Amino acid sequence: MKSIKITSGDLDIIAHIIEKNPKTTDMIWESLPFESEVNTWGDEIYFSIPVKTELENPQDVVKIGDIGYWPPGKAFCIFFGMTPVSEPGKIKPASPVNVFGKVTKNIELLKRIKDGDRIKVSRI
Repeated sequence: MKSIKITSGDLDIIAHIIEKNPKTTDMIWESLPFESEVNTWGDEIYFSIPVKTELENPQDVVKIGDIGYWPPGKAFCIFFGMTPVSEPGKIKPASPVNVFGKVTKNIELLKRIKDGDRIKVSRI
């Protein structure tokens, strides 16, 4: 199983890659490592990455811990709670995403990452 480490400052979050969207997964895996600047949107962190691909098995509802690729922003998105467009019992991205990973360790640390923080994603 492929795993990644998401680092911001002294915070390390561990995630596993899931093979639900193979084209997206392969493109992101091959582009690692990368660094970016964080944006937050409710309980979602997102940031631009050097990958450009289209929707592949898109989801408009996600679960806590899901990691997705958002094509309009060429962005890596980590969902750890409700976004501004979520509905009761449904975590919703701004628009559909390709889910390709799941946070498996230290998800609670995501709440400590703020707009403008630097973030790095690397293979484990």
